[in-house]
Amino acid sequence: MAVWFTSDTHFGDPRILRIDRRPFPDLPRHDAALIANWNAIVAPDDEVWHLGDFALGPSDQRVAEILGQLHGTKHLIIGNNDGAGTLAAGWTSIAHYAEITVEERRLVLCHYAFRTWNRMGSGVINLHGHSHGMLKPVPRQYDVGVDSQGFAPVQLPSILTSRRRKIAVHTSSEP
Repeated sequence: MAVWFTSDTHFGDPRILRIDRRPFPDLPRHDAALIANWNAIVAPDDEVWHLGDFALGPSDQRVAEILGQLHGTKHLIIGNNDGAGTLAAGWTSIAHYAEITVEERRLVLCHYAFRTWNRMGSGVINLHGHSHGMLKPVPRQYDVGVDSQGFAPVQLPSILTSRRRKIAVHTSSEP
């Protein structure tokens, strides 16, 4: 079982193509590409931590359908755009904050980037979303949002090396 992280998918959000200048011609192709990218790498028994802003705009039923199409056991860390439909969609867990261990690394997960966090002086890493790749990186803090990570979930080793390499952008709606 692999553990993946992502954030700020903004499924169904008509503002996202304009505000973040995502490289998709329209919202249906944006959503289809993000679903295909996710399912191309995440296996059904993998674990995925979505750090907020899953969807905004589609009906509650459509939000649940999108979540149901995505592989993996899915956990939600609530973002500022996650409404009742997202919260009711069928996540394995829902929280505003989590501390977990992955590959012997302690992680603090939140939608928002922290200035300080629990045990940061002991090497604990903060994973966040919300900023859409616009914040200047600080040590041991990583933006796992799709805008920063090639429009697909990422694993911890890729996150930890993401500042040293150019992230490939996946814009195809084909897996």
